[in-house]
Parts: sequence; structure tokens; C-alpha cells
Amino acid sequence: MRTRATVAAVSGALAVSAFAVPAAQADTRDGGYGDTTITKVVVDGDNKASVGTSAAKTIKVSVTATDDSGIKAADEFSLSGPDYGFFTTTKPTCTEVSATTSTCTASVTVDPKVDYLTNASAGTWYVDAWVDANDGDYIWKEKAGSFKFQRAGKVTANASPEPVAKGKTITVTGKLSRANWETLKYAGYSGQSVKLQYRKSGSSTYTTLKTVTSNSYGDLKTTVTATADGYYRYSFAGTTTTAAANATGDFVDVQ
Repeated sequence: MRTRATVAAVSGALAVSAFAVPAAQADTRDGGYGDTTITKVVVDGDNKASVGTSAAKTIKVSVTATDDSGIKAADEFSLSGPDYGFFTTTKPTCTEVSATTSTCTASVTVDPKVDYLTNASAGTWYVDAWVDANDGDYIWKEKAGSFKFQRAGKVTANASPEPVAKGKTITVTGKLSRANWETLKYAGYSGQSVKLQYRKSGSSTYTTLKTVTSNSYGDLKTTVTATADGYYRYSFAGTTTTAAANATGDFVDVQ
């Protein structure tokens, strides 16, 4: 994850900097100069970023800041989380929103095959940001924003028998699993509440029929009564460490 070695290097750099600047300016860990402020931080659109077991994930970070003189630039953002998790973004590009406000955007690519993620790294992460204004003011803020860095989730659903007579029992099985960053495989996610949902043929909306708890292997199983043609799926709302997931709806022909 470019974590421990990178953190050590950053810590070392901070230690050197602390001796290299005048004492009056040394404490810049969470402060600034002038009237520059950070007003908004958004990560990946909804402050959630999930990573699976094979594909690299590009995470977008946007920081909005304001100053009476306008925003000049921003340094690379730092992302940090549990188990020494640490990433640094690309150099941000700042786009003017108004004469005083700009949104500075950057990204970082996380590759589970290269970055040696640990499962313990999933959870709440923070964005540290330094933004400079046109008049020399600046803001440096640790934990300027937060987001959920999550293990990707998967859920399946299979409804049977197909077709089925109206009024008969339909059994819906499935499995809830999540990415294991240490083995680079998906494994069952036990003890989780998962909703069984139904969408009538011709409708675009799923409704929840009941809630099922995944067993020790992540397996799901329940029964419903056949009423009309439609699709059945399991829906997982997600947790702090694991991303939400919906199964593909399985169609049942009711005769």
C-alpha cells in the first residue's frame, strides 16, 4: 500500500522541516495564515471508495477552498487511515468557481495487487490538505474531510423453481462475500443483514420483502410465496469497512 515505508519517509521529512524553519512558523500541522478556508471535501463523489481484489481503482479527491483574493494552488493531498494506511494524490488542478472560491481536484490509483492492502486498513480515512491563496494566505488542515475506504462487496441471488405455480413456495438462495485484500480473493461475509427484494415484471422499482442474516459462510437462504412474474434479488446496504452491493435480479415465471 506504499504505507509503512512512505509514512516513515514523511515523518522523517516533517522532523527535518521542524528544525529548518523558525520557531514561530514551525507549528503548521493544522493552521494557516490569513483568511483562507476549506469549505468542502468530497472523495469519489459520495465519500466512499471501494477496492476489489484485482482491478486498480482511481480515487478522485476534490477540495473546495475560499479566500478574498482567490485560490492559487494546492499541494498534493494526503489520505490516511487505519493500520498505517497512507496515499498521496497527484498534484491538484484548481478550477475557479467564483472570484474567491476554487475546487482543487486530484486523484490516486490504488492497486490491490501492488499496494499490499491489509484488511485492517478498511474503515474511516481522512484527507489532509494544504491550499494557497493568491495573496500569500494559506490553509493547512489535517482531517479536512473523511471518507470510507472499503473492501468491495458482492452478493448473488438464485430463485427456484422456475417456472412455479402461483401460491407455491419460492426458495431464494445467495451468497454475500467481500474482498480479502490479503489473499486477493473474495470470501463469505458472515452475520450480516441482507434484504430480499422483489420487482414485479413491468416495474422498475424493487420492494423489500424480508431481511435475512448471512451464515458463517456468507450464505443466504429464505422462502417466499409466488404471486406474480418478477425478479428477486438480495441487497446489502454495506458497512463502514465493506461496500454496498446488489445482486442481479433473478426472474421467476409464475403460472
